[in-house]
Amino acid sequence: MDVQRLVAMANDIAAFFDAESGNAAPEGVRNHLSKFWEPRMRREIIEHLRKGGEGLCPTASAAIEKLAADPSVS
Repeated sequence: MDVQRLVAMANDIAAFFDAESGNAAPEGVRNHLSKFWEPRMRREIIEHLRKGGEGLCPTASAAIEKLAADPSVS
């Protein structure tokens, strides 16, 4: 999948959780990505973050950092 599409999707999810959850938004985004994104999508967005995370908003970046730190996520 195109990484820029994944970035846009992650940012959209982050915008929703920012509006709904405030400070808990990164955990909400992490949970959403863990539950609803395919492993391949998660791997690609984590790799994108490791390469600098261009285009990711702060909430999405924080969520993906949490996702990357979770050993159960593949």
